[in-house]
Amino acid sequence: MSATGIVIYCLFAGLVVMTGLWAISIAIEDSSIVDIWWGAGFVLLGWTALLLATWGEGMPWPGGVVTLVLAMVSIWGLRLTIHLARRNLGHGEDPRYVAMRRKAGASWPLRSLFQVFWLQGAIMWIVGLPVLVTVASASLGGSTGIPSLAWLGVAVWAVGMFFETLGDLQLTRFKADPANKGVVMDRGLWRYTRHPNYFGDACVWWGLWVVAASAGHWWTFIGPALINFMLVRVSGKTLLEKGMKETRPGYAEYIRRTSGFIPRPPLRD
Repeated sequence: MSATGIVIYCLFAGLVVMTGLWAISIAIEDSSIVDIWWGAGFVLLGWTALLLATWGEGMPWPGGVVTLVLAMVSIWGLRLTIHLARRNLGHGEDPRYVAMRRKAGASWPLRSLFQVFWLQGAIMWIVGLPVLVTVASASLGGSTGIPSLAWLGVAVWAVGMFFETLGDLQLTRFKADPANKGVVMDRGLWRYTRHPNYFGDACVWWGLWVVAASAGHWWTFIGPALINFMLVRVSGKTLLEKGMKETRPGYAEYIRRTSGFIPRPPLRD
């Protein structure tokens, strides 16, 4: 199978998995399980690409950038899935999906397949192109070495992992203290950016793209560009802050003094 065929096959494989996840969501009446799967889905796609490229071909482990991107996406994806599972399971459906379910009414079960599960499956495939193209191409006979530029990608990815992991940990500990109920989180990394986890997520994918670019796949920048845009303008920062400004006292002032995305020292009064 060609590298292009492998990448396209991964799209269909991802949609099949999303369809199964959708069926589970219908049974348990909880569409928000799709969020828990988000990180693990990239891991599955990456390893599926490797399996398709090497299975039945008698090829040895490709090594090089393939090992690098698979390790990077696996560490990121599994950490995110474990974090979201611990945070979300047992707490019912996310309010965002409750609102969507209420608005759609009886049509929600079918609409959720297209509007939530297949849509996220398609987005996952586009965002994951740096991983999929690198794995498919290198596994089929590309270079087994690691270009120097790839280590810059690893550095950017590591910055992203630091912000995302520590930001999630700090927020989890903050929310666990009953004294902080209704209080704006503006400590630790959250003092320098209102969304350290989103900033970290963007860095992770730009880092993976640099690794892909080091292997010649520059055009896969559309993956991190899409997730960056979504985090800042669509389903991430913009959507979250719309509700926070209306329900959380002091959040408007927090917005005034704190960077919305890229970390910087807070503004003084």
